Amino acid sequence: MMRKILPPLAIVFAALLWSLDGFLRQELYSVSSFLVVTLEHALGALLFLPFLIKAWPEIKTLGQRGWISIFWISICGGILGTFFYTKALSYMDYIDLSVVVLLQKLQPLFAISLASIILKEKLSQRFIGLALIAMLGGYLVTFGTTSIADWDDKTIIAALLATLAAFSWGSSTVLGKHALNRLPFATVTALRLSLTAVGALIIFTVTSNGFESIELTSLQWRNLIIIVLSTGSVALFIYYYGLKHLPASHATVYELTWPLSAVFLDWVIRGRMLGFAQIIGAFLLLGSMILLTREKTND
Repeated sequence: MMRKILPPLAIVFAALLWSLDGFLRQELYSVSSFLVVTLEHALGALLFLPFLIKAWPEIKTLGQRGWISIFWISICGGILGTFFYTKALSYMDYIDLSVVVLLQKLQPLFAISLASIILKEKLSQRFIGLALIAMLGGYLVTFGTTSIADWDDKTIIAALLATLAAFSWGSSTVLGKHALNRLPFATVTALRLSLTAVGALIIFTVTSNGFESIELTSLQWRNLIIIVLSTGSVALFIYYYGLKHLPASHATVYELTWPLSAVFLDWVIRGRMLGFAQIIGAFLLLGSMILLTREKTND
């Protein structure tokens, strides 16, 4: 019985940790997004280095499709997803944390759609209808009843960045499950962190003046280490344990803990509440996501 409960609890616990992530990253807004990604994953890679060394003989037997999956989740899920999300959070003065996080729940839409494309699964009319409802919900959550003429460019940019992060992580869920079918969850975690750290380091070196430009305060270093040990690398390790033992569609349902807890925290800590139209949008978005994941399960 406990073995059946632990994987869902792992996903829920990882999602609860992710809901705290935005608060921890706020002190890092003045730091280059790619620098944050580089340092975060480099520290995580060092933390999980023993798993990488132990599993090296098994890693060497990984086939081409396995490596494609690993590189995809490392670059798209690790670098691009984290970059887009961190960049979206830098617009916190113009868009609520609740909006940024709730838009991540378009992630199952991208994940299920990509799985259908990759696996050649036929999309039903019900799926298409629910997808349109999810898009409407995402619109209402982002803009409420604001007219197009009143749209703020920074709000649009933040929403676009959050949606790009959702796509990056949604596609990584599909290929992450593919990789977990071939390697243990601890090994996948170590590989992703290591490859992401190398990729982010290359990008940061090319696009900046190198590490000479690093000027982090002691508070920023503290938050960065806390992120690695909680909402970052450790949460990823816990999540991959759950995903290893669950269908990806089930894991997506449990991940809904993330936006719900993030909205609650945003209300408790900052006193920010969504407007009526945004609340309606949130229900449409989350409700359609739940139904979409059931659609996936029932196929």
